[in-house]
Amino acid sequence: MVKDGGNRKVVAENRKARRNYEIDETFEAGLMLSGTEVKSLRSGKANIAESYASDEAGELFLLNAHIPEYAQASRFNHAPRRPRKLLLHAKEIHKLMVGIQREGMTIVPLRLYFNDRGIAKLQIGLAKGRKIHDKRQVEKKRDWERQKARLMREKS
Repeated sequence: MVKDGGNRKVVAENRKARRNYEIDETFEAGLMLSGTEVKSLRSGKANIAESYASDEAGELFLLNAHIPEYAQASRFNHAPRRPRKLLLHAKEIHKLMVGIQREGMTIVPLRLYFNDRGIAKLQIGLAKGRKIHDKRQVEKKRDWERQKARLMREKS
């Protein structure tokens, strides 16, 4: 687990999300977890790289997120890749649903962390997929900004 700039303990981060998607808006969602899942997360082991959020009967679920089984739980353990319900306000859910249905966007998990109260939260983003040439353009622009900043520092 890594401490974030705030008082957050980051458990898992989706580093490829910002490269593969153009993220328009971010939301903080709660997760409906079982006790063994929370204990497994506290040990700092989770993977949200291939996961995504999906709509099922007006509710959002996190699919394909891997939270490994808790070793000391014996028979009361959880399934590592089970769907987990996302807890959001009704207005936020409606905003996300409109983005998915009308604009063809996707909901991408960005970061899984414990907030300052010790509650597991998931930062999700409403995003639009990037094409290969878009990725190259963004990379060129970022490199040019770095190079420009270096040149400005050297002149000063």
